[in-house]
Amino acid sequence: MRIVTPAEVAAETQNKYLGVLVAAKFARFVNEFPRDRSVDLEQKLTTRALEELVHSRLKYRLVRRRRQEG
Repeated sequence: MRIVTPAEVAAETQNKYLGVLVAAKFARFVNEFPRDRSVDLEQKLTTRALEELVHSRLKYRLVRRRRQEG
């Protein structure tokens, strides 16, 4: 299994923390799709998401958070 370093993640995003958040959100999104449960050799979804991010196959955009007034 390949290890994705924080430096690799930071190279594709603004910083390593943002990269991990993007990859985690993508992994949760992919987890919602049905998949073949009989395959045991499949990578973990978070590992797959980090690899997609590092290889520039995952595009994202930042959305400003709305402030709650009240």
